[in-house]
Amino acid sequence: MKKKLTTYDLALVGMFAALMAIGANITSWAPFLEVAGVPLSMQPFFCILAGLLLGSRLGALSMIVYALVGIAGAPVFAQFSGGIGVIFGSTGGFIISYIVAAYAAGKVIEFSKEKKLPTFMTASFVGISLIYLVGTTYMWLALNVWINAPMSYGAAWAIMAWFIVKDVAFTVLGAFIAPRIYFAVSKATSKRIAA
Repeated sequence: MKKKLTTYDLALVGMFAALMAIGANITSWAPFLEVAGVPLSMQPFFCILAGLLLGSRLGALSMIVYALVGIAGAPVFAQFSGGIGVIFGSTGGFIISYIVAAYAAGKVIEFSKEKKLPTFMTASFVGISLIYLVGTTYMWLALNVWINAPMSYGAAWAIMAWFIVKDVAFTVLGAFIAPRIYFAVSKATSKRIAA
């Protein structure tokens, strides 16, 4: 039987949905976070962190909430865009991939008996791999099928190479900080339940 969502759960879901919106547009507030013309979006970082800290169910839910808020028209996607049209654009697959990645990263943590750094690192790399696999494949399909801007699959991956370097670095950082936050949140949650 599925556990009912508590107010605390909903607050965490909302917090990570908000962090995704901030992460999508962080270079608008901090333009220095752009390297060689590549904006350092924090979305993959927050997405994977949601899975690591909230688990598969709440992590994926926070990404679904983020996607739905954006689809409804709120300017929470990159470059303060919103609306369903973004999903059908070349980067729409990345928005979809965040749901899959948060769920998978959370599942790796849930299935592991030992909640140690190697587990968090594995979960993080499962998450970032799925983001790029789903997002880049969707981009290639979008460009070739409905956007009518043909591109080879290899060229699509070449475009993403700059972003991969940045996201792998943030993935490693997230894996290092996640265990401390995970145990702090778990401890606070268990005290709250016991009270």
